[in-house]
Amino acid sequence: MAQDSATRTLISQAQLERGRGRVVYWTLLALVVVGFTLVFIGPLYWMVTGALKSGQEIAQTPPSLFPENPRPQNYVDAWNNLDLAKLLFNTFYYATGAVLFQLVLDTAAAYSLSKLRPIFGNAILGLMLATLMIPAMVLIVPQYVTVIDLPILHVNLLDSPFAIWLPLVANAFNIFLLKRFFDSIPEDLMAAAFVDGATPLRTLWSIILPMSRPILGVVSIFAVTAVWKDFLWPKLVMPSPETRTVSVGIYAFAGGTPMNVVIAASVIAAIPTVVIFLIFQRNIMSGLTTGSLKG
Repeated sequence: MAQDSATRTLISQAQLERGRGRVVYWTLLALVVVGFTLVFIGPLYWMVTGALKSGQEIAQTPPSLFPENPRPQNYVDAWNNLDLAKLLFNTFYYATGAVLFQLVLDTAAAYSLSKLRPIFGNAILGLMLATLMIPAMVLIVPQYVTVIDLPILHVNLLDSPFAIWLPLVANAFNIFLLKRFFDSIPEDLMAAAFVDGATPLRTLWSIILPMSRPILGVVSIFAVTAVWKDFLWPKLVMPSPETRTVSVGIYAFAGGTPMNVVIAASVIAAIPTVVIFLIFQRNIMSGLTTGSLKG
């Protein structure tokens, strides 16, 4: 009788049940888990504790593991001196706009490629995916030339939120994710909607979107984190101090600000994205792994 493939593992069950095999297995597993935990948590721990140290303690070699005299005042100084409230508001505003633009336009593109199936749809999708092979830095110059003189309209978009929103809309990866999810929705639902007289737009709004909440959540989180962590592009297109994002603002103030205060500002700037990930981590995994519907 053939052994069930679902129960096969790298180490056999008989080896795991032996005393020595069990000890070796759990020891290696613990070392791997602890090692990866230190790799990922270590920089975060250094950043949080570094923001509580004095300037001399930050610069000393070797660095101290714990702050000798914790200084929570560094966080207050970072908030006030760097005007983090304004920077965080700007970044949140840009992130919200990016989410809305991507949900509307990328969803429409993925829906048309998946369900409406236009002529040369596969060729268009292939060309979109081919852009993922181009390094992002290569696109900086043509995007910047486009932003300072928008074709046809001849409008300068510097210091305009559209300079951040419009390049993010053309996101081939998000369109591919959405299309793959839409492909998993049974065609019977589409056919039933058309029989009832629903238009393609009505079908998208009433059937496709309610079933696509997991993947829409994933796209939204990707859009927020892309805006929040980006540095080079906002620095180029948002030169005014009034329109800077949080990453650009911290960099601009870093030259004349103590290092411990800069680190405290970085901690404050990282909190929103960490909170978003902790809250929606299940949605991220469910949206990325959902490939079929049962019914």
